[in-house]
Formats: sequence, C-alpha cells, structure tokens
Amino acid sequence: QAFLWVTSTLNMAVFRDHLVLEDLVEEMKQQSPALSFGPLQRDGQIAVQGSFPALQALRDFLLLKAKSLPEEDKRERKSQQRPRRKLQEHRGAAETRSSSRDAQREKRVLVLDTDIYHYMKRFHPKALQGNDVVISGVTDGDITTVCIESAGSKAGTIQGLKAKKMIENYSVELQKILRKERICFKEPSRAGKQRLRQFCERLRARYPRALIIPYDTHLDIVGTSADVFGFTEEVKG
Repeated sequence: QAFLWVTSTLNMAVFRDHLVLEDLVEEMKQQSPALSFGPLQRDGQIAVQGSFPALQALRDFLLLKAKSLPEEDKRERKSQQRPRRKLQEHRGAAETRSSSRDAQREKRVLVLDTDIYHYMKRFHPKALQGNDVVISGVTDGDITTVCIESAGSKAGTIQGLKAKKMIENYSVELQKILRKERICFKEPSRAGKQRLRQFCERLRARYPRALIIPYDTHLDIVGTSADVFGFTEEVKG
C-alpha cells in the first residue's frame, strides 16, 4: 500500500547545547520501537522510517523536549531552520500574529502524508475545516504538518479535539484505499511537458476522483487502485 510507510529526516542539532544527541537518539528508540532509525550524522540529522502514527508520536515526544529548552534557544532554533517548500492555508492570520491572543489558544499537531493531505484538501475539504478552529498545513517534502488551533476555553478544547479526530479518521481511511503512480515526462522540453499536462487534464473528466499533482520532472496520480490504473494505462497507451 502506498501510504503506510514513510522516511523523514530530523534535525537534532537544536538539542546539542543541552543534551547529548546520542543519548537522546537512544531515548527516541526506546520511546518508538516501531520506528527504524538511521545513523546520527555529524550535522545532527538522522533519518527515521515508519508509519505515520508512530512518526507523529515521536514528533510529540520531541516537541515536549523542545518546550523544555530556554527561550533564547527556541528563538535560535527558529532562526536556524532552513527554508523549505511550504504549503500554507490560514483562515485567521491576524489571530495567529497576535501574541496576546495566541496565549489564549490551544494548538494540536498532526503529521500526514503530503499526498493524502492534498487528496483530503481536494476531495474532503470539510475534514480540514471546523467550527471555531483554525487549521493550517505546512508541507516539508513527503510530510505535511497540520496545526489545529482553537480557543483555550472548554468549548474550544472540544472543537479542537473534534477537528483532530475527524482529520485522523479521514487519514486512516484514505491510507487504506489510495494508491499513487508517477508519470515521468518523456519529453523534457516545455512544450512536451505542456502536452502531457493537457492530456492528463482532459482525462480528469473520465477519472474525476483522481488527483493530479504536478512537479517539474513528473506528475503524480493519486486515487483508488482502479482510477490510478485506468488513468496511467491511458497515458501510456
């Protein structure tokens, strides 16, 4: 199945001034026995492979560790983050920029496969919406981090938990049924790429539940097994 396993690269250098990274990695392995860890690199990066729920649990563990850092280290950690390709949608930017209001809000974080996130956003947009919550997504390669913000009140907590549960349920169901096929551009010229994109757009009418995700070197087709197989066979034919 296409979306049950993923590899993510973590930058552990932010903990270097306060923790022995080798000891932290051993603690991570104990906390997440279902994950597979690569060697710790000199620059503090480490590759981690496993299921999305296990990666999410590891991320929550590291977030708790990060919260224990002094405030100056948190600011330094943010300034050292490398720019990456991001996908953001915010329905309340003014609220998130206000530090006084941030203190009154609760945040919950989910880690999703990027293709599942795009599919959910396209075909199940209500899963990424909710009453009195702000849901945003930041894409970093194969992983999209979804942040759910709600009011710090009891009612806000309930709405935040409800939105989180809905996203989790959709993600689990989509993991079971979705497949992905990659179509590489045979003609590297701009005209050749445009012809293939246009042909795939015309096919969309016959496969309305298939998602086309364009990249510079290829197209990813995401959908059910039947849709993806039918779509790619027509492209190859």
